[in-house]
Amino acid sequence: MRRLLCYSCTALAAAFVSGCALPYYWQAIGGQIGVLRKREPIETIVADDDRSAALREELSTVAAIREFAVGPLDLPDNDSYTTYVDLGRPYVVWNVVAAERFSVAPVQWCFPFAGCVSYRGYFDREDAEKFAERLAEQGYDTYAGGSGAYSTLGYFDDPVLNTMLGGDVASLAGALFHELAHQKLYVPDDSELSEAFATAVEEHGVEAWLTERGDSAALDRYRMRMQRRSEFAALVAAQQERLQAIYAAESDDATKLAAKAQAFLTMRSEYAGLKERWGGTSDYDGWLGGPLNNATLAAIATYRRWLPALKWRLQSAGVTQFHADVAALAQLPLPERAQQLEDWDRQSSAAGRLAEFRKPR
Repeated sequence: MRRLLCYSCTALAAAFVSGCALPYYWQAIGGQIGVLRKREPIETIVADDDRSAALREELSTVAAIREFAVGPLDLPDNDSYTTYVDLGRPYVVWNVVAAERFSVAPVQWCFPFAGCVSYRGYFDREDAEKFAERLAEQGYDTYAGGSGAYSTLGYFDDPVLNTMLGGDVASLAGALFHELAHQKLYVPDDSELSEAFATAVEEHGVEAWLTERGDSAALDRYRMRMQRRSEFAALVAAQQERLQAIYAAESDDATKLAAKAQAFLTMRSEYAGLKERWGGTSDYDGWLGGPLNNATLAAIATYRRWLPALKWRLQSAGVTQFHADVAALAQLPLPERAQQLEDWDRQSSAAGRLAEFRKPR
């Protein structure tokens, strides 16, 4: 669950560009400066025999991942991820997502240059939780979750963080590919496209990188994890559809609240069925263990709406053409952009049905 939320923290860039003195921006500026001041060159750490062998090995792997990112994946070649920072905490930022009591759509916050996004990021957990509490007092559903990585969208040379390490090599590669993809393309006012693009590059990149390494065992594990992620995302999407029907019904608030509570009980039951089919794998137990509401669903759905469409386009067009296609897509007005994505989504679904039909019986 460390990478359930991995937003790009675009408010940081907006804060530096705008020079705004609002408290929220000040915490963003202070937090970012704190990160930048602690940077150490990775090559210096790797050459230092007094540093942890495990850390040196992981950071050596980072160099190989970066080389693949700027080569076959055509991601930005700059000084990002050539330095390292140990923050001494489990997450770099905590993101707050909110939604109205009878809506599955997340609240949007707008910033200069960065546009409108569906979260607010804080470098201090207490600040995030206090903001979430204030929103809850106003009647919103809220979610505050930690993120191990973020991107400043190329405004700064992002370092590797201790919060990105400690997992398997696929998770490390995925984090770097995802955040570098944000530097390649960011679409103001369209978190769903921005996050789906970065996730498509991430998942395609990890598979390609593990294949190149010849690590078939890690590739099999990754594919199984991505299958579980896809099935869980489908569970979330189905829950959102269920809730939309409840909220659209001509009934009083008390009835809607009761139906909403029952819907989340149903979702927990459905997850138990998924988990049993997965052989007891507990990927999402932590998420299901906390309160569930409209905001917790929105925190996941932002990543997934356009992902099948973009993955299909990437696989069918290739990396270079895919980057060009999505860059052109980002220039379209929102209705035309959505229409193109829906077309790709239909083609993705058709390709999936054809592949299923062709499987040996």
